[in-house]
Amino acid sequence: MHLLTLIFGIVLLPKATTLKCYECLTPGACTNTETDCPSQCGAMRIAAYAGGSKVSDIEVKTCAVAEQCFDASINFGIAKTILTTKCCSSNLCNNQPAPEIPKTTPNGKKCYFCNGQSCTATLNCEGNEDHCITGTVTTGGTKTVMKGCATKQVCSSEVNAQLMGAVGGELSCCQGNYCNSAISTRAGLLLLVVPLISLLMFS
Repeated sequence: MHLLTLIFGIVLLPKATTLKCYECLTPGACTNTETDCPSQCGAMRIAAYAGGSKVSDIEVKTCAVAEQCFDASINFGIAKTILTTKCCSSNLCNNQPAPEIPKTTPNGKKCYFCNGQSCTATLNCEGNEDHCITGTVTTGGTKTVMKGCATKQVCSSEVNAQLMGAVGGELSCCQGNYCNSAISTRAGLLLLVVPLISLLMFS
């Protein structure tokens, strides 16, 4: 009898602990597809800006873990990516989209950013961007550097490792005005921004 109870427990327990969530990984074509998730449901919105204008606003719904439930911003001056998330832990609770991207204003923190061949320009950080960042990638023997502002979530060890694993480079963060010292070098934007968007959508 005890063996039978144990077998039923092993077979039924995973079903009892899974959560039904809506899933939509195709921007602009969300349907009410359902999927089983181990812990939480999530809705995510990723907005990308270039030259101050919004160039994309992507909504995603899928499974989530606690480490993915945060709002973040990475700002390279000429381009910026903002992420908002909404996580919940009841069946089909991610039926609503993630919150709208908030309008942000300068917060007083200042970091260097790269503009053309120079990384000596001043960037006024916005919203909850409280770190200065420097990202470096080497492709074809050429070192590409991006500097700017970011939220502390972007600088977390897990996100940092995933992002740099995706682009094959390094990302360092610091606190304090202009702590990401100015270095003139070749600046390249897409090498860091595109993998960041992919990482946030599909990690």
